[in-house]
Amino acid sequence: MALCVLALLPATWLFVTTGDKVGTVEDAPRTRVAMVFGAGLWKGEPSPYLAHRLDAAAKLYRAGRIEVVLVTGDNSREDYDEPDAMRAYLTEHGVPDRRIVSDYAGFDTWDSCVRAKKIFGVDRAVLISQGFHIRRAVALCDAAGVSSYGVGVDAVHDATWYYGGAREVFAAGKAALDAVFRPDPHFLGPREPGVERALASRR
Repeated sequence: MALCVLALLPATWLFVTTGDKVGTVEDAPRTRVAMVFGAGLWKGEPSPYLAHRLDAAAKLYRAGRIEVVLVTGDNSREDYDEPDAMRAYLTEHGVPDRRIVSDYAGFDTWDSCVRAKKIFGVDRAVLISQGFHIRRAVALCDAAGVSSYGVGVDAVHDATWYYGGAREVFAAGKAALDAVFRPDPHFLGPREPGVERALASRR
């Protein structure tokens, strides 16, 4: 029983620290920047889970609730490029290319949050992900210095959803360690003005 309690402490921490910082697209406050986290590709196209996240970002943009979308994902090998696939999907759904900024080294949630702050200069953002992941994203981005509100998008309760929910119990432990020790991301690199330039461009 003691082991079970210890295992659930990080997940409890996520719920306590994020509190009322999570809601729906309709609840999202007006914020200049939205971040969409990668969620896998199927034959080079966004997976259904990732497509739901991108749909939410496009909806917020069309409603004038956000100005720029920072897409962050994995491009660790030549034949796998989440950010470019995300960019293409968003442009097909009404978000101008000049309003999209790509982070090609968002290898995990902590890396994405740290890079948003240190590389792209994002201080405040609406984060978009599935419900089982969004609280971890908000907690980690807050720890990295990005004041965040999380939009948890709907998802079909299929095998992937159940896997994601179970995985979060273990991922919460890593998140707690990241928040405490604040390791450097896998790749940091120089500061990039992409978000600043996108915000300065005409709508």
